[in-house]
Amino acid sequence: MSVDPNRPALTYVRDERPFAGPDPPAAMFFYSPDRGGAHPEQHLAGYAGLMQADAYAGFGRLYEANRKGGPTIEAACWAHGRRKFFGLARLGKAPIAAEAVKRIDVPFAIKREINGFTAQERLRVRQERSRPLIVELESWLREQRAKLSRNNDTTKAIKYCLNRLDAFGRFLDDGRLCMTNNATERELRVVAVGRKNWTFAGSDEGGRRVAAIYSLIATAKFNDIDPQAWLADVLGAPAGSPYQAH
Repeated sequence: MSVDPNRPALTYVRDERPFAGPDPPAAMFFYSPDRGGAHPEQHLAGYAGLMQADAYAGFGRLYEANRKGGPTIEAACWAHGRRKFFGLARLGKAPIAAEAVKRIDVPFAIKREINGFTAQERLRVRQERSRPLIVELESWLREQRAKLSRNNDTTKAIKYCLNRLDAFGRFLDDGRLCMTNNATERELRVVAVGRKNWTFAGSDEGGRRVAAIYSLIATAKFNDIDPQAWLADVLGAPAGSPYQAH
C-alpha cells in the first residue's frame, strides 16, 4: 500500500508472484480529496491482518490494538529504510550510512535469490540466512547511534529503522511478505508522472473515475494483457454480453 505525497491518491496491490501464490495480481487506486487518515481507514474498514506500507502517518489508526474488527499489522518497507541511508552515503561524507547500505544490501540479495519460491521455502531461507543478518544489523545500528549526536542526519536514519524494528522484521516470520512495498510504489508512479495532466480532474467524482481507470489498466498490465486491446474489447461488447460495459 502506498500514498502519493503530492496528490491525494492511494494504491493497494496484491501480487503473490514472489511466493508462487495462486491468486492473480491486481491493483486498486483510490482518489481522495485530501491526505487524511480517514480515507485508508474507510477503505480497509473490514480488513484485519498484515499490510505492507510506507510510514505515512495517516495509517496510524489502522495499527491500533483496539481497532474495531482487529488491528492491521504493519510490515515496514526496507526500500524506504535503505533510501534514507543511501541518500546520505551518496554524498560521500557519511561512512556509517554507507556501511548501513552495504549491510542492508545482503538481505536484499537473498530476497532476489528466493523470488518465486514457495512461501514455506522463503521462510526457511529467511530464518536460516536473513534473520542473523537483521539481528546483527540492529546491534550495529544501536552502537552507531550511541556515537552520533542527536541531530545528526545519520542518527535520524538510524532512528527511523530502530523505531519500526518490529515492523521491519515481519518479513522474517512470513514467507508471503516481500521486503518492500515497491509493487505499489511502481504503480503509484503513473500518478506522479501524469501529475500535470491530472491537476484538474474536474470534480471529486472525476477523480474517482480516473482512479477506476487507473485500476483497470494497472491490473491488465499486471496480468500481461494489453490494456488498450482489452478496453476496446469490453467497450465494444454487444448488448447483453457478460462483458458489456456498464
